[in-house]
Amino acid sequence: MTTHASGRARLSRDHEQWEFDRVIKDTGRVYHFQGDGRGPLPKGVRSHAMISKHAGLGAVKLERLAREEVEAGHESTALDLFFEASSAFASAQHPIFSVNDEKQMLHRRSIECYDEVRRLAPYPIERLEVPWDGSAVVGNLHLAPGDAPRPCVLFIPGCDMTKEMHPHPRWNHALQRGLHLCSFDGPGQGESNLRGLALTADNYEAAASAMVTELLARPEVSEVVVYGISFGSYWALRLAATDHRVRAVVAPWASCCDKYYLMTEESPRYRQLFAHLTRAGSEEELLNVLATMDNRADLARLTCPAALMVGEYDPRSPLEEVLDLFDEAASPAELWVFADQHHQVTVTGALQPKSWMNDVHAFAMDWLVDRIAGKPMPHAGRVLYLESGRGPHAAHPVYKGRWYEEAEGAGARTRT
Repeated sequence: MTTHASGRARLSRDHEQWEFDRVIKDTGRVYHFQGDGRGPLPKGVRSHAMISKHAGLGAVKLERLAREEVEAGHESTALDLFFEASSAFASAQHPIFSVNDEKQMLHRRSIECYDEVRRLAPYPIERLEVPWDGSAVVGNLHLAPGDAPRPCVLFIPGCDMTKEMHPHPRWNHALQRGLHLCSFDGPGQGESNLRGLALTADNYEAAASAMVTELLARPEVSEVVVYGISFGSYWALRLAATDHRVRAVVAPWASCCDKYYLMTEESPRYRQLFAHLTRAGSEEELLNVLATMDNRADLARLTCPAALMVGEYDPRSPLEEVLDLFDEAASPAELWVFADQHHQVTVTGALQPKSWMNDVHAFAMDWLVDRIAGKPMPHAGRVLYLESGRGPHAAHPVYKGRWYEEAEGAGARTRT
């Protein structure tokens, strides 16, 4: 096995690193290059290797400000700063593809800042550790006020996230609707990663199912629904297909397609990242894991209501493949296609700099609330084509899968 100095296996796309570094310098992004303007990386970052230091230094400043505001008695201000610091530390550790001292320090600082978030939040946030596979998986349980049992949303973050990054306590779309929410670090993510719980093709849903068991054992929780965003949508669909205790599943920014597109046509970062998440010893080993990672069989096994939301030109989810996959869904399902958008879709099409502010969270959470209430699915079996300024509850919905089709044409995809 040939490895880099970091211990990561050498990969076929590593020869693109010089060009990848130039794109990082020019755009301030490591992925999602389709957006306008410069990305969130500090301007001093001129290569991928510089991200962890310079993003980490920004996190250090935010944490210092937060602690100053605590000393000044301004705890509300400190809450916002600690949340930003925790997310910044989490983002800074992501580009490090080995569990070295730098990654451990940055992740530890993220957790320490999030402990302050939990202390200062306007409602209880409990840390849950659930034994699994000889170790434990961890979640942050955001508890809605009140004594009566109520549904809980299991939030499955994307592969670039940790459980600390969503939701912001002031922008908790579940809590605003009277629901609990548990944000989860599965195998390969966050604390699971640092504990050596590597991702395999089929272990994420087993770990998530253990968390479902933990949630359903609590007197506060009446039922569980699942919200998986970005790559988390892949895991969310697998969980719903294998654990029929899940009442409904929603998958914004759906990443349910063949992982060829993410690993080969998207940013080189994803092949490097997944070699780390899976602890693959070689590229062949990595590709063997990825070969079975699509949702076709999962959609065929679904028994609960499901909603997928995808950009018309998402580079990791080609529309033709998404449409074909959607036809496999066995349960009542609907697909929202956002015209001319890419991965991080929004209903209004507005530029929203913070991922936790994205309006798709509100619409997706409303969809879950309606399923919990037993309301009929308005677009069951349909592909809903959403052009700019048109919402999912317009009086005259447009049912089609492709821009050139007539509404109610082949793209309607009505199923019995």
